Amino acid sequence: MLTVDFDRLRVGRGTRFIDVGAGAGRHSYEALRRGAHVTAFDLDEVELKGVENMFGAMELEGEVPPGGSGQVKVGNILEMPYEDGSFDVVLASEILEHVPEDVQAISELERILAPGGVLAVTVPRWLPERICWALSDEYHANEGGHIRIYKADELRAKLEATGLQFRHQHHAHALHAPYWWIKCAVGVGRDQHPLVRGYHQLLVWDMMKAPRTTRWAEQALNPLIGKSVALYFQKPF
Repeated sequence: MLTVDFDRLRVGRGTRFIDVGAGAGRHSYEALRRGAHVTAFDLDEVELKGVENMFGAMELEGEVPPGGSGQVKVGNILEMPYEDGSFDVVLASEILEHVPEDVQAISELERILAPGGVLAVTVPRWLPERICWALSDEYHANEGGHIRIYKADELRAKLEATGLQFRHQHHAHALHAPYWWIKCAVGVGRDQHPLVRGYHQLLVWDMMKAPRTTRWAEQALNPLIGKSVALYFQKPF
């Protein structure tokens, strides 16, 4: 389940790609399948161990084009151990809403991006996120949870303040917004509640089968209730 458009990121063979806040690695795997030199970067050493194992499995299964490579790095977005301009593509998906010092984090993302390179940032969209917060404190008020709700124009302004040039914006995962509203309404931890379990099964079916009907429905609903907003920027030469 990808939140960003990899064609818009221009990820291909030899692209120096870093997935900041990689988590379980879903975007890192797609970049590796395209032959990029991938760095999965995250604070969570346990998560990254799983990503590293998957990189190895992909290599064994022949899913990595010649020249592609994958590595993991444990670290903090506020102090990334890379020289200026180290990456052609920088991705920070669903991470800035967790970071108290978001301006410092954005500065680091811009710093490690090469001139002419592309930065993509995704965060929860304001309206679906606001509904989740209204329904449940448990959803966000926990260690490592969401500490802010962005409006897209506010986030765009923070990124443009670094000198980055805005290129595109879209929404994603409209079908996931009702799932989280249900969880927040019945209790975030109640995964076995009939409504939660039933909707989760629908999402799994959708991801596995990718039927045209739900693809069309999501595309139609994304501008209205897309769970995430994705913004794309380019660094001037």
